[in-house]
Amino acid sequence: MTDAEWQAGACDAELDACGLSCPLPLLKAKLELNRLHSGAVLKVTATDPGSQRDFRAFARLAGHCLLREEVEGGLFRYWLRKA
Repeated sequence: MTDAEWQAGACDAELDACGLSCPLPLLKAKLELNRLHSGAVLKVTATDPGSQRDFRAFARLAGHCLLREEVEGGLFRYWLRKA
């Protein structure tokens, strides 16, 4: 599935990182991505506002694609496609 074919909200795995402070949401996401195959999409839900900066930088530096991010009612959601 290419990024153009990806349907918003679709994912292969989900990670609930709510209540965790930096850097735990990102560390747990890294561990989960390691378990997934290349091209898989991981959805992460977090409550730490610092996660926005962390996930953007992580995706760029690690070569993953940040397909989408949402902020709603104190929840931060990210969809990452594994490189």
